[in-house]
Amino acid sequence: MDEKVCRHYFVSGRVQGVFFRAATEKTARGLGVSGWVRNLADGRVELLACGSEHQLRDLERWLWQGPPTARVEEVRIEESKPEHHTDFRVRG
Repeated sequence: MDEKVCRHYFVSGRVQGVFFRAATEKTARGLGVSGWVRNLADGRVELLACGSEHQLRDLERWLWQGPPTARVEEVRIEESKPEHHTDFRVRG
C-alpha cells in the first residue's frame, strides 16, 4: 500500500460560483482521498487532500479541468504534513 501524503492546493481562475467545491468533494471521495475544500476571499479555491501518490495525481489532473463551467488558470501545490481526516468535506 502506498504511503499516505497530504498536499495543499490553491486553484485560480473561474473557480467560484461554478460548483467547484461540490465537484471537488465528489471527485475526491470517489478517489478515496480525505481532506477538505473551501473558497478563499481572493477568488481562489483551497483544498487539503490526503491519500496515496496515485490518488493525489489523479485528483491533480482533475483539478486542472474542474467542473464543466470552471476555467482553471493555475493549480499551485504545496507539500503539507500528514493529517488525519476520515472523509472529504466542503468547508464554509
